[in-house]
Amino acid sequence: MCVLVALGGTPALSEGAEGPEPSAEVARLLEEASAASQRYEQGRKEADARKAEARKLERLLAGQRRRIAVLHDDLGRIARAQYRSGGDIPFTAQMLLTDRPEELMHGQRAAWQADSAVNNAVDKSQRAERRLAQGQRRATAAWHALEGRTVRLARLKEDIETKLEVARQQLQGEADRSVAAGQCRGAVRMDQPEIHATRAWVTPVATYALSAGFDSAGAHWAHRHTGQDFAVSIGTPVRAAGAGRVVSVSCGGGFGIEVVVRHPGGYYTQYAHLSAAAVDQGEKVVAGQWLGQAGTTGNSTGPHLHFEVRLTPYLGSGIDPVTWFADRGIRL
Repeated sequence: MCVLVALGGTPALSEGAEGPEPSAEVARLLEEASAASQRYEQGRKEADARKAEARKLERLLAGQRRRIAVLHDDLGRIARAQYRSGGDIPFTAQMLLTDRPEELMHGQRAAWQADSAVNNAVDKSQRAERRLAQGQRRATAAWHALEGRTVRLARLKEDIETKLEVARQQLQGEADRSVAAGQCRGAVRMDQPEIHATRAWVTPVATYALSAGFDSAGAHWAHRHTGQDFAVSIGTPVRAAGAGRVVSVSCGGGFGIEVVVRHPGGYYTQYAHLSAAAVDQGEKVVAGQWLGQAGTTGNSTGPHLHFEVRLTPYLGSGIDPVTWFADRGIRL
């Protein structure tokens, strides 16, 4: 949990008099929620592994105890056989009374050897039982300790997610007010992630589920759907699909807050229904750079990114983003 507390260096903005800016708070909490989820999953897997180890040792211990019981039965059989062969008569007296002393000596020697072997086996098994019991106790204690830690991590994760939901609502509320007024509130300057670009093109969001596709029909569109929708949560960082220059940032109309980027080669990409924009018109951007945060502004029924690839900056010149990305080696 100390790792999570130390995440104050995640993408953020300067705080004003009324506390952190919603965009920065959402970005920070997204990072914390991701770290908390990873820690929780790691703790859960470790606890499951310790639990499996404890149960395995418990099964081995039960088997060892059954083995010891069998050995004790063997000792009992040997003792009973000795009693039947000689009763309480001392071995010396048996030798004097027998007509076949060699046979008696051979039988007695075999009985002693069997008795000694079983005794040794019992001792060895009991030592193994003690080792297994100690290991089982340690594994069980570790399992319970890890389960307790996992419960605490789950509570921390839930607390972060609750705070994240509140911050998302604040962010979306500000975005809705900007759209209603038709005025952008200026670029939200978030700390950019380290970009290690090895490809010229990337998907506009890192993790997503595809929803409405290009040219699909729907009651919310006047004609056909003009882009590809990526289902993501409010505040999810939206990144430039490739290097280029921002040609427009607008905050009114059916697309809500939107950014359009011109790329070399004559293509344009549009990022719509944002909750915040992180760039201004005229800025140069690189592939993977954050352009803003996803939201549900404008004509939107839920949080998602509406993404278009266009031949001009304007609506109506779109082409299928899935095919366009595939031509560039990216499969959505």
